[in-house]
Amino acid sequence: MSIDKDLLNRLMEGRSPGDLFGKTGILAELTKALAERALSTELDVHLDEERTGEAPDGQRQPVNRRNGTSQKTVTTGSGKVVLDIPRDRNGTFDPLLIAKYQRRFPEFDRKIISMYARGMTTREIQGHIEEIYGVEASPALISAITDAVMDEVTAWQNRPLEPCYPIVFMDAIRVNIRSDGVVANKAVFVALAILPDGSREVLGIWFQANEGAKFWAKVLNDLRNRGVQDILIAVVDGLKGFPQAIEAVFPQTRVQTCIVHLLRHSMNFASYKDRKAVAAALKAVYTAVDAAAAEAALTTFEDSDLARQYPAIAPSWRRAWSEVIPFLDYPPEVRRLIYTTNAIEALNSKIRRAVRTRGHFPSDEAAAKLIYLALNATSPEWKRSVREWHAVRSQLAIMFEDRFPLA
Repeated sequence: MSIDKDLLNRLMEGRSPGDLFGKTGILAELTKALAERALSTELDVHLDEERTGEAPDGQRQPVNRRNGTSQKTVTTGSGKVVLDIPRDRNGTFDPLLIAKYQRRFPEFDRKIISMYARGMTTREIQGHIEEIYGVEASPALISAITDAVMDEVTAWQNRPLEPCYPIVFMDAIRVNIRSDGVVANKAVFVALAILPDGSREVLGIWFQANEGAKFWAKVLNDLRNRGVQDILIAVVDGLKGFPQAIEAVFPQTRVQTCIVHLLRHSMNFASYKDRKAVAAALKAVYTAVDAAAAEAALTTFEDSDLARQYPAIAPSWRRAWSEVIPFLDYPPEVRRLIYTTNAIEALNSKIRRAVRTRGHFPSDEAAAKLIYLALNATSPEWKRSVREWHAVRSQLAIMFEDRFPLA
């Protein structure tokens, strides 16, 4: 909708650009006028509905009418505005625009939540709101606004899930959280799934002081209880006890370790001057045409001078071999997608950016609130559909014909 230029010229007549904003600026006047017009219209509709409604048990009710106005100071995204709220004689009018006990326009809450989601602390938000809008917002108010999100977080954590996910990436980050008066470094586990249509979805977040088989089993059972019946491929970052937990809950799932993480781990043992040579030797392993060729390439590396110079590299690949070789059964389209957990690492980097400003969180709930808001704020970036998904989906339908049909 475009606004008539002549109307704008009349509004600006006799005013300087500096008169646009501020407590007595034209924006505040327009907000007041438009809000009061909307409230008046709401009351008209309410009175009309009451007049056309039938009285219970045939009783005659007194005709409801307007009954003056009452003033209310409301916080908006551009400052505070004093509104004349219309009243009705019967006291049955409860406006939708600004409810009876509401003192802030919804857009004000959304701005605070948006700033919180981007990692600003309550004190930083307080200073920003006061500096930009001239509105005092106490830390308690900001906390109350953001705490209102917790019902939404709980519903999101317990929502039903799809019965089948083609690919799920699983990883954990560390966050400092206070518990029983002591700040502990907890693991926040994140599961990022690719849906059958190629889009991405975070299935949930879970908190645990120590990563281990029992915790992973709890996470996977939670997924199953929420409706997940099958996961075709689970890509993990060498988390201890995780492959065994996946096999226990989803026995048909193929567990794939992140090849890039194995390479990075190997590079930690090599000197800088030899890293290119080590990377080239290992590339022959994970780019082999099949498991037999990969086995031969790894044996060749084990017999090389590089392996003797860095004896810890080859055994690290041998230990993870059962989670490496599934990768070699897939066609190039699928290999490119599960070669690395970069998809979930990129997501985790956005979470870390949001939590970086916090020394620690007072509770798991506080951390969950911020992580959920951070995920929502950055969803356009990480929810994008997988490129070339049509080709990947076709290959998965061939490989998992009875579990993932194209139709």
